[in-house]
Parts: sequence; C-alpha cells; structure tokens
Amino acid sequence: MRPSRAADLVLRAALAAVLTLSAACGSRLPDRDAAPRPTAAPPGAPPIRVGVIASATSPVGGDAFTGPRDGALAYFAALNARGGLDGRRVEAVTCDDGGSGVGNHTCVTRLLDERKVFALVATTALDYAGAARVSAAGVPDIGGQPIGPAYDTHPHLYGIYGSSAPRTGDRPGWDGVLYGGTEVYRYFKRAHGARTAAVVSYNQPASAAYARLLTRGLRAEGYRVVPGQVDFALPNFRAVAADLRAQRVDLVLDALDRHGNARLCEAMEAVGAVPAVKVTNVQNWTSEVAEDHRRSPRCRNALWATGSSRNHDDPSHPAVREFRTAMATHMRGTGTRSQWQLEGWAAAMWFTDAARSCLRSGALTRACVERFLTRPEPYTARGLLLPVRFERLASPPRTRRTCLSVARWRDGRGWVTQGDMDRTCATVPQLGYPP
Repeated sequence: MRPSRAADLVLRAALAAVLTLSAACGSRLPDRDAAPRPTAAPPGAPPIRVGVIASATSPVGGDAFTGPRDGALAYFAALNARGGLDGRRVEAVTCDDGGSGVGNHTCVTRLLDERKVFALVATTALDYAGAARVSAAGVPDIGGQPIGPAYDTHPHLYGIYGSSAPRTGDRPGWDGVLYGGTEVYRYFKRAHGARTAAVVSYNQPASAAYARLLTRGLRAEGYRVVPGQVDFALPNFRAVAADLRAQRVDLVLDALDRHGNARLCEAMEAVGAVPAVKVTNVQNWTSEVAEDHRRSPRCRNALWATGSSRNHDDPSHPAVREFRTAMATHMRGTGTRSQWQLEGWAAAMWFTDAARSCLRSGALTRACVERFLTRPEPYTARGLLLPVRFERLASPPRTRRTCLSVARWRDGRGWVTQGDMDRTCATVPQLGYPP
C-alpha cells in the first residue's frame, strides 16, 4: 500500500478528482496538433517515430502532468544529438489530450492512425480512455505513469513501475482488486520510531477513499492513526492542525492536492504542530517545494518523499547527472526539476534499450521490443529505477520484498537522498484494494 507503486493509483485518481472539482473550467479537446518536437537528427535511414501523450492542459492545470513528457523529450533530444539510435533519429510526436477521455481517444487516433507511431512512451494521461484501443492495436506503451488502472489491466501496456497482474484486458489486477505493500510505513517506523500517524483528507469521496486506504496500511504496521478531515469547500486546516498537536502525532500523510498540502503545512506551523515527518508523494517531489511552502519553513524542512526511482536531485549518481545535464541543455524553458521528469527520461531510455537490442539482433519489430520488456531480468535504467519486472501471476502475492527510494527536503541543499534505495528494503504484506 505504498504511495509510490500500486496503491499510488488510488492517490493519483483521488487527487485528480479533487483537482478537477476545484478547477475553474472543464476539460477540453487538444488545442494543438500532434506535432513532432524539433530535434537534431542525423541523415540516412528513416526516423523511428514514437508518441508521447500528456494531459498538459487538463483541469488540474499548470505542469501537473508534463514532467514525464519533458523528461522523455530531453532523452530523445540528447540521443539524436549523439547520432540517434544506431544511426536512426527518434522522432517524438507529442499530443495533449486535455485531460479528458474524449481528448485521449483523439490523441490515440492521431498517433496510431495518422502518425503511425511505432510505440508510445511515457504516457501521462488523467483519463486513459484510449488504453483498450492501444492494446488492441498491439502498440507497446512503455514507461507510462499509472494514474488509473490501465497498466494493470491491458496487455501491451508497460507502466514505469512494472506489474504482476494477469493483464488480460478484462478487469484490473486480480478479479478487479489491486494490491500494494506497506513498506513506506514500515520504513518510518523502523528508521524514525514513528508510532502515531495522522491522515488528513477532504470530505470528498475520492480523497476520503484514499485516506481509508492509508489508514488500513498504517494499522497493519501497528500505528495509532489519527484521522483529520477538512471541508472541501471551506477547509479549516487550523482546527485539524490543533488536533494533531494535541494527539502528539509523529507522522503526517494526506490525501490532499498541492494547494491543500501547502495550507496544511502553514496551519501546522502556525499552531506549533509540525511533525517529525510530513510525507509527500512522487508527484510533489519537485524543485518547487521552496516556493510552494515559502510560508512554512519548519514544515518545509520536515517534508519527506518516497518512490521507486532515484532522487532526481542527487548529482552524485552518474545517470542522474546525465539526466540533469540533458534537461538543462535541451529543455531550457523548463526550470523545474522533478521526479516525474526523471521517470520520463527512464521510460525513453527503456524504449531505446529495447529497440537497440532488436536492431542489433536482426529487425526492429513490436514483438521483439515486447520480448525485451518481459524478459526475466529486471530493468533499472542504469540505476535510475528500482528493478522493474513484468510477470503474470495467477494469484496475488501475500507478501513481497520491496525496496524504497527516500529523500528529505533541506533548505539550501534541496532533496537529500536518505540511504541506498537498493538496500532500503523490507518484506511486507500486500493488501488488496479496489481501483
């Protein structure tokens, strides 16, 4: 039930629902054609065309869903600058689906039927309504973000965190139930002695549902759980913060949007209730923390993030340095750095490694690429990802040994890696939940 793998589906769906309700306007169809981004290209063989779908102009607004796209585009630009994929340029064709199911179907039609893409890479769709069509066409979708259950439902779709579900195209997971572990809660209990956790949510169905999931996982790890709920329309964060202070909470988790997180931090700081650990999720693992939490410096420095990929803000690792250099070189208009950008970069690398293995062994075909994706050896993207596997288990595992990437925000230093993600591991129970 960790927020960074399977159970994160519920968090992302919940936050998407919350943010959609709070948006001033509804979703719309894509307002631009699926045009390829210009990249340096060597002459010679025809390019390999891939599609990148992102809900760039979704009701959530801003850059909420553009990180993986930007990371993938930076990777392909750097690859083409080095001569391409064995002498062939990779042409990345982007499409903004506007965050709607109709828009997503439009993007899928454009990319598959009109642009004739070989594969999709780093898909980040608020409503992946076209997933079944992508699967039916046999187009590999590589390294997508599992905002909904599509990557645990359909064949030919390969999410960035892997999957053990049967993926027959019928129901998600195992008979409509997904499973996630409790490693995040185990980590903070072991590493920081946390025993009392607060779960703060809105009185809105999706947010409340995710809060119940968090509560269940925390209790499975022996925590005393303090619930906190604020009114969605007129939230009183200060009242919740006062209760957290009275309850002597060690750990705070939430099912709030980005704005709600910032206001909760401000309220906790105002009443002297900043916990030892305020856990955020991979979507908020960005360089914008200082700005988002500018009014709450103590809470800002209590922020911890967990995930399944190496800290994007840790240049001591050579693969992270390469990512950061390419972003600075090829995505100069994007000042933010984020974990989702790094995962988009890893998704593009994954496609490239698969395609290169096929070109060097004979011919580039979709079947060959999928054999690479489903091989027994896990994929790590040069150490950027925790080992990713795709398997089809008939029954869900009861326990699983799972590792965790952890970072803490420190003013003046940014996100500071906590321990070795390949060794921060535990065997934890796998608990079922509906998608």
